[in-house]
Amino acid sequence: MRERIESSLDTIRPALRVDGGDVEFVGFDHEAGVVRLRLLGVCSSCPISSSTVKNGIERRLKTMVPEVHRVQAV
Repeated sequence: MRERIESSLDTIRPALRVDGGDVEFVGFDHEAGVVRLRLLGVCSSCPISSSTVKNGIERRLKTMVPEVHRVQAV
C-alpha cells in the first residue's frame, strides 16, 4: 500500500515543488482508509493548504488508490 500511495504522491509533487513546497507520507490507517501526510516547505504555512490537501492531494489519491477515503495533514 505504501508504494501505491508514494507513487501517487510522486505525480503530485512536481506541482507542489514549483511553488517551493512538498509532501511527505507519514502513514496509512487501513481500517479507516486515512492517509496521513506532512506538508513541507511553503506548503506547511500556506493559507490555502487545506484546499490543496482536500481538492488536490485527496482527490488524486482517492482516484489512484481506491482504498483511500480521506487525507489528513499532520
